Amino acid sequence: MKIFCGRANPTTGAVEWVEEDEHYDYHQEIARSSYADMLHDTDRNEKYYMGIRAAVRRVKARGQKAIVLDIGTGTGLLSMMAVTAGADFCYGIEVFKPMADVAEKIVEKNGFSAKIKIINKHSTEVRVGPDGDMKGRANILITELFDTELIGEGALPSYEHAHKHLVQEEWEAVPHRATVYAQVVESKRMWSWNKLLPLRVLCKARNREISILPFSAMEKCPGAPSVYDIQINQVPQSDFKPLSDVISMFSLDFSKHVSSNLASHNVLFKPVTSGKTQVILSWWDIDMDPSGTIKCTMEPYWVSSTPHKTLWRDHWMQCVYFPPEEESIVQGESMCLTAHHDDYCLWYSIQRVRDGEDGNLPVAAVERPICKCQAHMLWNRSRFGELNDQQRMDQYMRALEKVLNPTSVCLCISDGSLLPVLAHCLGVDQVFTVEISSVSHGLMEKIFRANRLEDKIKVIEKRPELLTPVDLEHKKVSVLIGEPFFTTSLLPWHNLYFWYARTAVDGHLINNATILPQSASLYTMVVEFKDLWRIRSPCGTCEGFDVSAMDEMIKHSLNFRESQEAEPHPLWEYPCRSLSDPEKVMTFDFRQVVPEQVLSTEGSLKLIRDGDAHGAVLWMEYHLTEEISVNTGLLQILNEKGDCHWNPHRKQAVYFFRSILEPATVSSCPTDVTYSIEFNPKKGELAMNYKFLV
Repeated sequence: MKIFCGRANPTTGAVEWVEEDEHYDYHQEIARSSYADMLHDTDRNEKYYMGIRAAVRRVKARGQKAIVLDIGTGTGLLSMMAVTAGADFCYGIEVFKPMADVAEKIVEKNGFSAKIKIINKHSTEVRVGPDGDMKGRANILITELFDTELIGEGALPSYEHAHKHLVQEEWEAVPHRATVYAQVVESKRMWSWNKLLPLRVLCKARNREISILPFSAMEKCPGAPSVYDIQINQVPQSDFKPLSDVISMFSLDFSKHVSSNLASHNVLFKPVTSGKTQVILSWWDIDMDPSGTIKCTMEPYWVSSTPHKTLWRDHWMQCVYFPPEEESIVQGESMCLTAHHDDYCLWYSIQRVRDGEDGNLPVAAVERPICKCQAHMLWNRSRFGELNDQQRMDQYMRALEKVLNPTSVCLCISDGSLLPVLAHCLGVDQVFTVEISSVSHGLMEKIFRANRLEDKIKVIEKRPELLTPVDLEHKKVSVLIGEPFFTTSLLPWHNLYFWYARTAVDGHLINNATILPQSASLYTMVVEFKDLWRIRSPCGTCEGFDVSAMDEMIKHSLNFRESQEAEPHPLWEYPCRSLSDPEKVMTFDFRQVVPEQVLSTEGSLKLIRDGDAHGAVLWMEYHLTEEISVNTGLLQILNEKGDCHWNPHRKQAVYFFRSILEPATVSSCPTDVTYSIEFNPKKGELAMNYKFLV
């Protein structure tokens, strides 16, 4: 059996369906999941264990057998905890078959097969009865169905069904309840992740300031329907101003019937200071027992009583929500924050409270945010932040000033780029820009129209290789520009699609045409992560249970392909230290067409700092001109410890060393890490390998 998976093709700039081996899901999806992170979450595991033991004791105190239903059992860890705590039998439900197979191996290896039954079904398909999946209903319900947004993995429908069909009339729940919290803040940085803001760029060539404005529908758009989940603990307090205290929005009691219907929860508050309502930060905690003495919390550092000891988790982070429009509020005035949710999503709205409404405020009917301007359909949060980066735009303006003049014929190839606006403002009358999709075409025309440039910039809705002289009005291009940025790119080198597009339009360029950027360099560096390494680290035993079958799966995955694959991660969210100096390992010259031969390089990175070498980071730097470059990776090594400052708008590539999975492979401290990197022009991909020298 073959499986087809979507993958970015850097040579075409498109997502294509690629035929994978039948074991693809088994080797790739689980290895790339958060299971290892969860198993390493000691606080989570300990709190679940305490809650499960307490629930079993309560059931036994009533003179009943403890029959456990564990929905989303994963590795079977919570089921094994239940049996160890004295449960008489446990049903572990896992819908993903490869994971269910692993759970069965782990349960068997730990000697629990007689008391734990793994059921490979969705919980809503489980049947109870003599011939069913479960012989009888359970009286203890254990779940780990939560994501960063709490309900995004379908917790509410699963609970609703379980309460009606799978548990007894009286049941214990672990967790017992969940509570959602919110805080209203003003943050210029976070607001820049949500809207295209007015940009003002200084044009020295024409001695004037250029303004680039969004169109009105974009300014009022409700935004993306999905939550923005990030490691909010990496955002310094200087980047936001709290406008409210922390607000407890609502709780869900899992020991009672739960509804997945649309609901809203009003909470009145008075702003602690005046400002603009730009962001609602949100998180949750769970009580493992009815008394709330066993608590697992996602609270950020500025809320915690021990801010320097906040726990790191990647499977549960914090949420950033945006109101449709920013609104000025005044300290002390009466406001209402409303949390809305359906069966899978959560969103917020804010309204003023008139005199006399304080005690009986009607729930505001606010629909789930859906993008109406099309920008949120094309640009992710990081892209909005990148387009709003004033310093970055100034760099592009300085570079364009060096290569453009009024007689230039300019062609831009980049998804949703503002460079054509800058080119026209520099006096270029012949500006063409390529947009591959009709949605992107429509979006850019709206932006150009808002800036009265609809007749000045011609948008061509075609793939670059399909351009004809007619599209370019029979003119030869003298300056080809790009950021480069393409929405299908996942890894840093995927934006080398610009090189392939440049090659495709070579016949439309004049001799010695200017290409901006003129080249790109690939950099690499060995790092020690503060926490990110945990997502690929072996678990071995967890709370005394052998879960090494999970490690075997991840190890098998990393050996599945000919070489390890790098993974995209936004490293501004994941602190790390450089253990080597950054090194330029490969350069791609856009002034020449893509070569036919493979590009390869070898070298070594000398370790100049002590630490655990968890992996190598790779990133691209684009050389716009000889003097001006844009770095998408390491911006600065901050101190002698090697702490790193990363570009916040792009993801970097992380190549985890096998020594994370096989610590015994490094018998003594390494002094160097050797690398071999190969770029295959036919596939547009990098193959890489790193080895320790001791």
